[in-house]
Amino acid sequence: MSEQEKAGSEVGKDHVLAHLLSPDEARSRNEPEIASNIGTQLQHMALSTWSISILRRLRDALGRLKPQSLLEVGAGIGHRSAWIYDLFAIDGATPERYQLVEDGAKFAVIIRRLMLRHDAESYTTIVVGNLDALIAETNAWHAASSTGVEVGKPPLELQHDAIIVDGKTDTRARSVQALLPFLSPSGVLFTVEPDMPLGNVEDDDKEGMLLVDGFNQWMECIQTITKTYHVAFMPLFGGTLVAITKK
Repeated sequence: MSEQEKAGSEVGKDHVLAHLLSPDEARSRNEPEIASNIGTQLQHMALSTWSISILRRLRDALGRLKPQSLLEVGAGIGHRSAWIYDLFAIDGATPERYQLVEDGAKFAVIIRRLMLRHDAESYTTIVVGNLDALIAETNAWHAASSTGVEVGKPPLELQHDAIIVDGKTDTRARSVQALLPFLSPSGVLFTVEPDMPLGNVEDDDKEGMLLVDGFNQWMECIQTITKTYHVAFMPLFGGTLVAITKK
């Protein structure tokens, strides 16, 4: 490929991300009923979730991308997953694989009910465990597979057309960097930019320092990955949706 063709390809991918993150005016702006009910449950449980604006825009992006393999990390009790299942139902198309990763077994039970409600057992896998450990086990499995001594299946699949990363601010950057190799060649990773620390944070403020350290790690992460990945930011009410794809 010539330098001119390569440059054109790079610009093309930038436009693809911008298009993915733009609103789809043909889709409803209303929250799906099941997602709304789960949102009420989240409030009762004092749990947080992505804003409706971010979830709506993520839904629009996935609707355009039409991933055949989707990995959602930090599924919680399924609020975001309910939006995704609703998208599949409206479009009348389901992916070949949809993996949901959640650290808590109690939450996984709730997600399973959501999966059954959508008759999604044939393509959905719920994985319970710490993400760092799951990634390490998966990488070890594939290393063993190269020698022909692997047993069973890895906990996480590779080659995903879309990956959604949620989680705490202090681990967001690490999770994103660790999961980028799990993308397919044209896959897109979606996440939300961590909260920016405001004001002065005292050294003995543990929660405040976690926020500061996490945001600094995020900035370092973005500076590192832009060498080999395109990154697009979409500021919305309640945060900034981020999309990442290989150059």
